[in-house]
Formats: sequence, structure tokens, C-alpha cells
Amino acid sequence: MQFTELGLAEPILKALSAKQYAVPTPIQQKAIPVLLEGRDLCGIAQTGTGKTAAFALPSLDHFARNPKQTPLNGCRMLVLSPTRELAAQIAQSFRDYGRFLKLSVEVVFGGVPINRQIKALSRGVDIVVATPGRLLDLMEQRAFTIKDTEIFVLDEADQMMDMGFIHPLRRIAKLLPKERQNLFFSATMPKEIEALAAQFLNDPVKVSVAPQSTTAERVRQQATFVNQAEKQALLTLTVKNEPIDRALIFTRTKHGADRVVRFLEGAGIQAVAIHGNKSQAQRTTALQAFRHGHVKLLVATDIAARGIDVSGVSHVINFELPNVPEQYVHRIGRTARAGAEGIAISFVADDERPYLKAIERTAKVKLEIVPLPDNFMEAVRNLPKAAPPRKGKPQTSEQQARRADGQRRYQDQQQRGTPDRAHRPDGEAAPAKKKPFRRRRSGVGAHKGAVQRTGQR
Repeated sequence: MQFTELGLAEPILKALSAKQYAVPTPIQQKAIPVLLEGRDLCGIAQTGTGKTAAFALPSLDHFARNPKQTPLNGCRMLVLSPTRELAAQIAQSFRDYGRFLKLSVEVVFGGVPINRQIKALSRGVDIVVATPGRLLDLMEQRAFTIKDTEIFVLDEADQMMDMGFIHPLRRIAKLLPKERQNLFFSATMPKEIEALAAQFLNDPVKVSVAPQSTTAERVRQQATFVNQAEKQALLTLTVKNEPIDRALIFTRTKHGADRVVRFLEGAGIQAVAIHGNKSQAQRTTALQAFRHGHVKLLVATDIAARGIDVSGVSHVINFELPNVPEQYVHRIGRTARAGAEGIAISFVADDERPYLKAIERTAKVKLEIVPLPDNFMEAVRNLPKAAPPRKGKPQTSEQQARRADGQRRYQDQQQRGTPDRAHRPDGEAAPAKKKPFRRRRSGVGAHKGAVQRTGQR
């Protein structure tokens, strides 16, 4: 099947031809005809299968055939994304596919001045791609409304759930108009996500192109058992010995990501980190350097597992295994994209073996166990010191290892015990504790004892 056979408008076909796209992916072949009919859709597909074009192309076709003035302080189409990076990429895809259509596209997320976004949205926009937090900020300031939305898209719904966006999503759902087309996309579909979909969808067509929670077939998946304190030496050896074009290295904590970068830099290996503690400018700079090949190693927390769409990622290295099995699927989906092959390497400490079993059970795959290299102990002994942090007092490698390990264990404990804390979005601070109210004394006797009577001296 060719794109020309799907019945898309001529300007869209022209844009696809300019990008040399001729054959739609399986999810596009199944989703586009349904969406062109105006039906609601629940799409399940692994990352890297072309989900963005699956909902962007038919939506652009709708706008091409139904031109209308944009609503004041509103939009005709709203796309919700869990991360800033993914939101920016989706918006760029709309611009690319709609380059021959006179449509306005805006992306709004936190980490940048809100006044610029208010000004950009004030005259109305055709397509808005947003993260839930900043969208609610805009609506609470009465700077934006979604009451005129014709098409609503919830992308990466399972990641939204993992990041604790369930309550913001419910608030947004109540503000949307009843008459709208709903598009719901997710890489996995556990029961919790099905319940969430039921709140948004109306008699949807379900489209699935892969079994839920399965990993990409073109990814060679390996695991090596190693002590937590010796992972850095194994990573340094792996980076030096593997034929890496570009590699994504995942940690479970922000501090752990920075620590990995410093040890790699100490060994003379260039790397950059991206996580929620970085400013938007730092995250954008790091991602662009990785995308353009200036830096081959990008160390990330799971905030980037969905938001990075970079061709040529040959390796995904799990420095620490995720404690949510589905997150493993999303991580390794960064490689083997667009028909290419990739390698996923996982470092498994003793306390992570239960995570490995859960991943293999959920993903229905058995990871290839690779022994430690012959010269591993020598590499441990000769591991270079970490490069000093750019700010603050430098720490010894032992202090850094203890801090990273403690933070990782604390995170696990919090996720088992208090889900509301564990699923707080990356980079969002905990609510400040209220100080107990103390009534100040005033009036007669307020300063009793402060001044002595003359006769007592």
C-alpha cells in the first residue's frame, strides 16, 4: 500500500513526497482510514513505529478539507504529550507534514517563560501540542481555552500514567467539548490504561500492531551480572570496546545520570546528561548535540525514554534496570527504529535480579546473559577518578557511589510504599510542608520579664 492510496489531501501527499515517504507503516495503514472517517481510535504500537504520523496525517487532512477560523485563545486540535522533548518533536512533525497548508502550530511546556506562550496563543491556533502541567497553568490564568477543540489526542498514555498525570488528565477531560474526535495512543495497554481510555473515547476502533508489552524484534538484548559499585568500570569498558554509533545510557536517578557523565569524562569519554533538573536550554542543547553526532553518548533518566527520536542510535545501555517492566520496553525502543537493528545491554546488580525476572515475564523475552570481560578486574582497579562537578564541592568516588545507591534504594522504597510520591513527574518539587501556626503574644504582659523594675536592682 502507498500513501497515495489512503485518500489524503494533495498538499499532505506533496509534503510526504518531499520527505521521501511512500509506504505507510502498519500502524499508519490501520489507523489513517479509521480516522479519516471521523471515528475515535485506540492505537497500540511500540515506539518507533510511526504513531505520530498515524494521527497527524488524517488530522491535517481534516483541516485541509474543512478550513475554519481559529478560536480566540483556543485551538482546533489539542495533542497532550508527557515530556517536553516529545512535545517539541510532535509539533515539528505537524509542521513538516503540513508545510503546504496554512496552519498554525504551537508547542507549550514548562521550563520556558509563560508570557511568550500566552502571546502566541492569544489569537488562536490550529494545533497545540502541550504537556499537561503547563496547559493547566495557561487555563488557570484564563489565557487559553479548549472548549472549541475538534480533535483531541492523548499520546503515550501509559507514560502519562507512570508520571502521575492521571489527575491532571481527568481535569482536562472535563473541560473538553462533548462533540470531538478522540485519539488515544499507547505503547502498552495494561488494565489501568484501558480504564483511562474509557474516560476519553466514545465507541472507539481498537488498532494494534504488536502484542502489548513486547520488545522490538530487531533489538539484540543482553544482560551482564555485576556489582553495583563496579558498573562504572563495566560501562567504561563497554563504551570503549563496542562499535557504538550513538548510545543512550539510562539511569534511574538524576544524580546517578550526572555521576555517570563525570566518570566517563574522567576516562576521557565525552558524554552529556538530560534529566528533569536540567534547564530547558540545557536539555535542548544536549539533545541537539546528540542528534547531530557531536556527542555519541547521552545519559538520561526515564523522562527521555519517550521523548528522544534520533536516527542512528545503535545501542541502549541500561546502567540501572527500571523497576517498572514496561519502562524497559520504552527504553530499548530508542534503538532499532525505522527498520534498523540495535543492541540493548543491561547491567544487573544483585538487588535488580527481581526486576530482570519481571521484565522477561512481562516482555516475554529471555535476555542473553553475557559474562564479564576477561580484563574486568583490572579495569575496576584502574578506573579513572570522576571529573569534578561544575558546581559544589567535589566528592570522592566512594561518596558518590553511596549517594547514588542510597537515592536508588530510597526511590524503590517510595514507589512500593507511596505511589503518589513515586509517580511525581520528573523535575516537580514536593509540596512544601506547612509550619504550625503559633499565635504571637500582644498587649499587656507581652514583654514580661524583658524590663526589670528599678527597686529589684
